Amino acid sequence: MTEMEIVKFFAGLFILFGAFLSLVTAFGLIRLPDVYTRNHAASKSATMGVMLVLLGTFLYFWLIEHHFNSRLLLGVLFIFLTSPVAGHLIARAAYNSGVKLSDRTVQDDLAKARKKMKAEGHLK
Repeated sequence: MTEMEIVKFFAGLFILFGAFLSLVTAFGLIRLPDVYTRNHAASKSATMGVMLVLLGTFLYFWLIEHHFNSRLLLGVLFIFLTSPVAGHLIARAAYNSGVKLSDRTVQDDLAKARKKMKAEGHLK
């Protein structure tokens, strides 16, 4: 295998794995029971999926086509920084507005933390 074939293989592998993670995200959004688990699927696997597709595309164009595209790297950085924060804020907003957890939820860690913060006087 030449160097170019190895680069093409890994770029294709990144893109395929990213597409697979995006497919897992779609199944998670359809099959999971409540807004919190759907949000988790959307923010975690979609973030990694999109990042891998962009990274595979960047590697291909940089090492095979000899075209350095900084916008792809900025896209990876932007997705890496904003998607987890947005997922967290959406989940917290849903929790604060009273959206119920699934019946299958085992533990509500935020309720315990909020109770402790209220006892300490940090929350109303």
